[in-house]
Amino acid sequence: MQTILKGYILRLYPTDKQKELINKTIGCTRFVYNHFLSDRINDYKRAGKSKSCYDQIKKLPGLCKEYPWLSEVDSCSLRSALFSLDDAYKRFYSKQNGFPRFKNKDIGNSYKTNNIKNTYKDKSYESIKVDFKNKIIALPKLKEVKFRGYRNKTSFIGNIKSAVIRRKANKYYVSVLVEEPLILPEFIPRSIVGLDLGIKDIIITSFNEKIENSLASLEVKKRIKGLQKGLSRCKPSSKNRYKIKLKIQRAYMKLKNIRKHLIHDVTNKLVKENDIIVMENLNIRGMYQLHSMAKSLTNIPLSEIKRVLEYKCNWQNKKLLTINRFYPSSQTCSVCGYQNKKVKDLSIRSWECPKCGVLHDRDVNASINIMFEGLKMYVNSL
Repeated sequence: MQTILKGYILRLYPTDKQKELINKTIGCTRFVYNHFLSDRINDYKRAGKSKSCYDQIKKLPGLCKEYPWLSEVDSCSLRSALFSLDDAYKRFYSKQNGFPRFKNKDIGNSYKTNNIKNTYKDKSYESIKVDFKNKIIALPKLKEVKFRGYRNKTSFIGNIKSAVIRRKANKYYVSVLVEEPLILPEFIPRSIVGLDLGIKDIIITSFNEKIENSLASLEVKKRIKGLQKGLSRCKPSSKNRYKIKLKIQRAYMKLKNIRKHLIHDVTNKLVKENDIIVMENLNIRGMYQLHSMAKSLTNIPLSEIKRVLEYKCNWQNKKLLTINRFYPSSQTCSVCGYQNKKVKDLSIRSWECPKCGVLHDRDVNASINIMFEGLKMYVNSL
């Protein structure tokens, strides 16, 4: 049976002792990460190669003896820090990311722990358990922690693999990774939609439906700008600086949650109502390099919309087709097929076809052409 990995984010409400232990674990994993990153750099300078992840794990017991406070936290979290360091090196070698950097207190306030399963006297034990009835999650070392989230869920269907505990703006969250069976429904193509991604309107559909960009004019952004001005006036390491920093973190969290809600609201509607979704394969990186568009694009999560659509279509056995980015969707008349090259100018928002005389809205016309091009691709693939 096909399986997928799903992450479930829960809001934690730890006690003061549990908060102290979470903060201590975050600090210990950061120390281990930085220590072994420094070790790898020194080994490479000295011998021209560095130790593998498993060689460094063998050194962990010796490091715990040298620094006894490392033994107070979850041992899985320390090993996970080394695996994340190894992953950072792999990403660097495959040219996905830059060279691994040392962690500090302001970035990456999280740690990962694994779900360890055991059997004793015909009883099975797990280090991570979630009880939705009593809203309690059991985590290694922390034991039982209260949480909030997923009110309509009674249990996880599948195996819990790991959990990541995060601290954001003095709030605590846990992301539980679950391996679930994927049951795909039968694919029956009943409806198709073409999507044109824009700036003023995030998505324009071939059904003449426009989803407005509500992220462009948010009061949260104005508040962040004002708080950052206040932060620049504060003295370093002062209490006021810490207070304003916390307010900025909470404002950014609010902005992120608004963006996430918008993306999921839009993508859920599209995947639920349509069986085939067609969109352009846009060069989003290239668009950010254009000075005229870069500022506007910061408010539009185009790449995230595409990513979310991809995995939701895979989960529900729907088709997401992408057409060539050089296809003249805006210039072509969706009624007679005449190509008007004057429409290359982005300032032209509506135009009349010189051949058939139909008045077109630029974005709606583009989405209809994208839909027809996607339909051709689907028919040719049969």
